Amino acid sequence: MSNGLFRLGRWVAVHRRLVLVVWLAVVVGLGVADRVGGGGTVDDFEVPGVESQEAIDLLEDRFPERSGATAMVVFHVPDGGITAGGATDAIAATVEEVRALDGVVGVTDPLGSPRSVSPDGTTAFAAVQFDAPTAELGRSTLDALLDTAEPAEAAGVHVEFGGELPTVLKERHTGPAEMIGIIAALVILFVTFRAVLATLMPLGVAIAGLAVGLSIVGLLGAWIAIPSVAPRLGTMIGLGVGIDYALFVLSRHRDQLAEGMDVTESIGRTNATAGQAVVVAGGTVVVAILGLQLAGIPFVAALGYSASIVVAVAVLVAITLLPALLGFAGHRVLPRATRSAPPVEGAGHSGWVRWAHWVAHHPWRSAIAATVVLLTLAVPVLDMRLGQADAGTDPTSTTHRRAYDLLAAGFGDGFNGPLLIAVDLGDEPDPAALDPIVAAVAADPGVRAVSPPELNAAGDTGLVTAIPTSKPQDGATSDLVHRLRDTVLPAATADTGADALVGGPTAGFIDQSDKIADRLPWFIAAVVSLSFLLLMTVFRSILVPLKAALLNLLAIGAAYGVVVAVFQWGWGRSLIGLDEAVPIASFVPMMMFAILFGLSMDYEVFILSRIREEYHRGHSNIDSVVEGLGATAKVITAAALIMISVFLGFVASDDPVVKMMGVGLATAVAVDATIVRMVLVPSTMALVGDANWWLPRWLDRILPSLDLEADPEPDPDPAVDAPTVPVHPEGATR
Repeated sequence: MSNGLFRLGRWVAVHRRLVLVVWLAVVVGLGVADRVGGGGTVDDFEVPGVESQEAIDLLEDRFPERSGATAMVVFHVPDGGITAGGATDAIAATVEEVRALDGVVGVTDPLGSPRSVSPDGTTAFAAVQFDAPTAELGRSTLDALLDTAEPAEAAGVHVEFGGELPTVLKERHTGPAEMIGIIAALVILFVTFRAVLATLMPLGVAIAGLAVGLSIVGLLGAWIAIPSVAPRLGTMIGLGVGIDYALFVLSRHRDQLAEGMDVTESIGRTNATAGQAVVVAGGTVVVAILGLQLAGIPFVAALGYSASIVVAVAVLVAITLLPALLGFAGHRVLPRATRSAPPVEGAGHSGWVRWAHWVAHHPWRSAIAATVVLLTLAVPVLDMRLGQADAGTDPTSTTHRRAYDLLAAGFGDGFNGPLLIAVDLGDEPDPAALDPIVAAVAADPGVRAVSPPELNAAGDTGLVTAIPTSKPQDGATSDLVHRLRDTVLPAATADTGADALVGGPTAGFIDQSDKIADRLPWFIAAVVSLSFLLLMTVFRSILVPLKAALLNLLAIGAAYGVVVAVFQWGWGRSLIGLDEAVPIASFVPMMMFAILFGLSMDYEVFILSRIREEYHRGHSNIDSVVEGLGATAKVITAAALIMISVFLGFVASDDPVVKMMGVGLATAVAVDATIVRMVLVPSTMALVGDANWWLPRWLDRILPSLDLEADPEPDPDPAVDAPTVPVHPEGATR
């Protein structure tokens, strides 16, 4: 691979105009194709193999008129009540418009039953039943529904829309997230490189790669359901890794130019060294993220596909488009003072060398202090509760949030998370079997109210709606679902031949969380095992990958702990614009682990390869650690600061899940690039000594060879292929 990247880099430098034209055509062509043939985003929360999905399947088969999406039209008149003045006729007019919409199979009369009017008489609702799932109805159906508010609002009635359809299809905004990250990246890049072109290049190629990646994701949406959160997560990850990968490549190239190397030769060597490190790190990220399929949930797998596409394109851009731009820039990527200065072998990193020297010579106190900090940060993980934030955490500027608040105030918190109990009455159906079910569910202390049972036309399937006393996202609601399934319903259906299944959106999210919680340990084990095998192959060592795996677990544990403290416990939530504490979104820990595993591998490869290179040059173990850390610390710190800035920018989003990912990823990168890379890695390596590089001979013989260290010999003629020798991917300064 290294020789191929060497040749590719030099070929791109020579044919840079062609490469630039091709990339421009790809960016424009895919962008147009996405607009014309892209499938957009669809939130399909199907979870195969769980009870809530079985309930949906049963209703679709036997009770199709109750299997589609639902919505609530909420009417509110604070002064005089819901029947004051001409409100009654205006509400009726809006309800008739709702009934006339395509896809609507039923609408309840908001004033026809005491159940649909709040006790204080100021709020009423109409329940809307559609004939298809939300994923099939799409945004056009919601827009048509929102337009029906006009007759009631003209009469002074406050109208809001809540329930499943408006909540799932809500518009999402990231706010100034991208701009915050871009501005911060520009500042950090300029401080690092002190040259305008070197500052703009990483950002430019990252944006180009992001545009291509998101366009491909959009086209993929024509074949599979891409979640609405995918483009925002893709933007977050794409900007972060895209700028980081370009930073590592550009840093290596600048150092080689400062040492007097020819531009074209330097581009080839950079592609074969830093470029190969980017390919290894990026490939690891892609493989880890694709491992999200282990969750067994299409929604989560689609997030993995989307993120992996963006990362793969970022890698491709770093080893093709960036070398072409470096060919155009020549020595202008260097500061003006450096361009005319005589070549200098190596670069000064005295501050980092002094730090590395102190850590390496005080390994016990460094390792103990760092470990205590990480374990302290990780303590909240013991209380982590997976779930899904409900509409009550969304901005009050949205109609579904205002509808949520009106319904909660008028009918109780649990009204926004009804549980649908689908009952299969068996081969010899007896509608009387529904009566003990209704009685048993109503008697549970976690249930506020139970609707009269409904029966399908064939008389073999019933439907009971239960209103919990707690919010959809509360742990009490999850306890209620499990209690109904484990004890209440089995007792109520005993000896009746009926089978009761708890479903509905709230139960579906609970099932999704439970399934991910069951799969998460296996996923983590698979990812850690992969990292161990890869690092053992690269560094020909057992202890180095073992320590890396343990340190990665400590870092991710600390990040999880911060996320739990901020979002679930609510510590400092007002600082990030969160109104109330929320459970941890079920897929966030798995997604975070997949992404952070790859990013930590990125830093791991760069710093350890440099340490091992110094060790093989004859330096002592401690001197190798000091030199390796001193040489790589500057670029790793700059890369981490950029990544942190990009991730923190997304905290400005109005979506709690995006905020959660931003805080979690920023924390993890900060912990990994500081406490782990700058303290624990050098201190533990100093403690272990020469045993760091021990590998049994029999294992060395059976492991594949993946030498990442030797540099290719200079070749003055860019048209001539480089000699076939392995190269070192270390992307830090030399």
